[in-house]
Amino acid sequence: MVLKMKKENYELLEGYMLSCMDENAHDKEHIYRVLYTALEIAESEKDVDYDILISACLLHDIGRKEQFENPKLCHAKIGAEKAYKFLNENGFSREFADNVSACIDSHRFRGNNKPKSIEAKILFDADKIDVCGTMGIARTLYYNSTLGEPLYNLDENRNVLRGEEDKNASFFQEYKFKLEKVYERLYTDKGREIANSRRKSAVDFYENMLSETSETYKSKNNLKKHIY
Repeated sequence: MVLKMKKENYELLEGYMLSCMDENAHDKEHIYRVLYTALEIAESEKDVDYDILISACLLHDIGRKEQFENPKLCHAKIGAEKAYKFLNENGFSREFADNVSACIDSHRFRGNNKPKSIEAKILFDADKIDVCGTMGIARTLYYNSTLGEPLYNLDENRNVLRGEEDKNASFFQEYKFKLEKVYERLYTDKGREIANSRRKSAVDFYENMLSETSETYKSKNNLKKHIY
């Protein structure tokens, strides 16, 4: 177990992370928020290797650019491969590179590869906390806009879909698929505590937006009065 990371190693990894950042919803400030949250969670856990944890946090999204350019790719897998290669090329042991790579490979919400080590679980929780609350709402709206996805979809009668029944991407769909369910997927007690402290603001935003849009579309039949 390592309790501190060498400054030169931190600066090396931080520099590589910064060179890989290209997509604003997952920008460098997202990385730092995840890192700071992970360190807070780690204080409540035992036997955390901070060398592995800090490295994994810094490098967890270095595959985002590739996924953004080709949505068929998984940024977690690409990032894990890039991290392993970078660490090996810069004098880190193969075992260390394996551990960091495994954390990155298992941090994705949509992935089937569940985190196993305590460092991987902390990274997963810290990353998901950044899609909780108002921060999660803001980041999701920003990311959806870069993909050209709508706020919501309509059924054949032009009623607003809540998100559960959406077959097409939208903010409401992402909220129901991911943002609403994140809280039950976390692994650490501290992670759940932090996430739940942010939960109400996200629920209120979704419910208010759904109510406002749904009420507006209820008045659609008034249009017929003004067209002949």
